[in-house]
Amino acid sequence: MDGRQWRSTIAAAQAGDRQALDDLVAGWLPLVYNVVGRALNGHADVDDVVQETMLRAVDNLGSLRDPDSFRSWLMAIAMRQIRDRARRKSPQQLDESAAREATDFAELTVLRLQLEGQRREVAEAVRWLDDEDRQLLSLWWLEVAGELTRRELAAAVGISRQHAAVRVQRMKERLETSRGIVRALDGACPELRELTGRWDGRPDSVWRKRLARHIRSCAYCGDAREPVVPAERLLVGIALVPLPVGFTLSLAFGGKTAAAATSVGWSAKVLGLLTKPAVAVTASATIVAGGAYVVTQPPDTPPPRAAVTPTAASTHRPPPARPASPTPSPSPSVTKEKTELYGSVVDAVDRAPDPDTPPKALPRRPASGITSSGGAHATMNHRGDSVSLSGQGYVLVRWQISPQYRFGSLVMPSWTGLKGKLFHVASGGGRRMDDRVSSTDTTATGMGSKATGYDVLPSGTQQMWQNEYFYLDGSVTLTVNERGADYGLSVFPTTWDKVEEDVTSGPPDGAKRYGLVRDTGKDDTPVPQYVTRRTPSDPATVPQRSEV
Repeated sequence: MDGRQWRSTIAAAQAGDRQALDDLVAGWLPLVYNVVGRALNGHADVDDVVQETMLRAVDNLGSLRDPDSFRSWLMAIAMRQIRDRARRKSPQQLDESAAREATDFAELTVLRLQLEGQRREVAEAVRWLDDEDRQLLSLWWLEVAGELTRRELAAAVGISRQHAAVRVQRMKERLETSRGIVRALDGACPELRELTGRWDGRPDSVWRKRLARHIRSCAYCGDAREPVVPAERLLVGIALVPLPVGFTLSLAFGGKTAAAATSVGWSAKVLGLLTKPAVAVTASATIVAGGAYVVTQPPDTPPPRAAVTPTAASTHRPPPARPASPTPSPSPSVTKEKTELYGSVVDAVDRAPDPDTPPKALPRRPASGITSSGGAHATMNHRGDSVSLSGQGYVLVRWQISPQYRFGSLVMPSWTGLKGKLFHVASGGGRRMDDRVSSTDTTATGMGSKATGYDVLPSGTQQMWQNEYFYLDGSVTLTVNERGADYGLSVFPTTWDKVEEDVTSGPPDGAKRYGLVRDTGKDDTPVPQYVTRRTPSDPATVPQRSEV
């Protein structure tokens, strides 16, 4: 984006033109979102910082003397807001908020831009940088992508171009170290697995140094399997990460009234326009009375239908089917009693039934047999391991989570290349993974313990049971996307009789609980999470929301 091309729009906005202000905010919002999002790595405060940046830019636009410097001026405001946010919060507050985030900006960059190979590696390496380096990289990334100049980068940070060159070089060195860590963690080095046994899965500078020392002395981890392309060459031409669908920016001038704003100069002019009973709409932005709201959807786009939060009594009723989208959507929040046909999904946490509750009857579906690329018993323990299934019949996926080796956030496996139909029909194995597993340690479950730490599911994910049963009529591939937490999957072609036996063997037989039947026999059973009819080169790029 060239600020000079916006000269007339900026001048018109400074003069109080509402449409020009609308165009200016909508046009520059994606750039601000990318800078803030990457600098904060998708932290919960990204939306607030983006909004505060745009608010301050609107509020102070009248003080901008040279419209050609608008871009560096806007970036400087963004960087100030990022630093101010860091000063206002303690490191502990930041860590706790970050832990609640389901998907960080590195993951969003990979998913929304469909990055693969070494480009994906660079995006994921950002997690390992310190805050200061990540802030600088958020600008340098845009520089090599052609969105900023070095002069604008230096101006935004508030340093000379010479000093900027030194800092960028040091940041690039740490980025390359972080890329090596990403490659090593994707490998199968037994010494590295032992080293990371007590790592909580959250990247930080301490673990970056520890892992870097290991990589330098390890022939396995230090051996690049392919030539390493410099980061700047990989980033050239990468587009901006698009704003999330439904992202809304509210610029209400901090709740100022027209009277209160009269002392702040130009902003009073704009506020006077905004408080008129009028609505201005463009293809990607809307200004409404009382404030500006930028919505990244054209006005003729139908609003997405609300998702459903299943309850214990209605887990077989999935939410209404949503339009296919490559981006994550907000967590479900509306409960609706409605049965949808196949293709709907369940992406919401469900409550476990009481252990003494017998399951419903399991419908018997036609079964001619399942062929598995892994044979009668496929075991998958590492990221990228997969098994392809085809035919008509039942499949058992058995979970083995190993927090004692490495705990942290679970990146769920994905079903890809689906042809035909795939149903999640039952859960069994005598326990859910969050059931207690020890008579001596009351904190211990299948997800970990207070002593070892716990594995954590992505937001909106249903808790797995030891055994999860699916019915396939067609073909599909299941791939392990292990990263952070350590888990394994065993996959068995099975039969209706074995599913029925598992889910009905309950507490009287010494198990933790009865199983749970989800199949209604009416093709309204929810499909498993993270499933797609596409076959991406890297299954980890499947959005962490189901779409079939």
